[in-house]
Amino acid sequence: MSERDNNASQTKPVRVIGCGAIAREILAICEANGLSHIDLACLPAQWHLYPDRIAPGVKEAIEKAREEGFERIYVAYADCGTGGMLDRVCEEEGVERIAGPHCYSFFAGNDLFDEWDDDIDAFFLTDFLARQFESFIIEPLGLDRHPELRDMYFGNYRKLVYLSQKQDPELQEKARLAAQRLGLEYEYRFTGYGDLTSSLLSA
Repeated sequence: MSERDNNASQTKPVRVIGCGAIAREILAICEANGLSHIDLACLPAQWHLYPDRIAPGVKEAIEKAREEGFERIYVAYADCGTGGMLDRVCEEEGVERIAGPHCYSFFAGNDLFDEWDDDIDAFFLTDFLARQFESFIIEPLGLDRHPELRDMYFGNYRKLVYLSQKQDPELQEKARLAAQRLGLEYEYRFTGYGDLTSSLLSA
């Protein structure tokens, strides 16, 4: 057993409550870093579309984790459109969450994301959203049935920026086609896992 694996085996289990949209990334980080003490519980990825469900859902998941005996709990959500409600839940429950306003920011690195001044008219995709573009963007907005609504939703955007966690040519092609479908310029930036890695390591 390596020293890293031995240290992980001696670490108390940590329940990580994560967004289902970043489950693959969390598991990949855990595997790459020997974080066998992390026990992942994901909430529905669809809540990405309904941010009002996130804070009460996380609160319920925290209560369940404590009922299951977890002393250490970490929330793998950014604010994600909750308008501060998630922070209030975390403060009340005495748990930490990953820093940042949304996953685009922490994947890019929160400090770096704040410096991207040319992105005010950018629409962002991650690996998950590139993979699930139809079910998470097109269908919920009704663009599969009413493509004429495209300009109403995306008329104020200039470009689609794909922040990729893995250098996957297939996903890059999906992102390019997504930009084309929305009538936006396409820009690719490889970010890796950004601040998600350091956050899970510190958890």
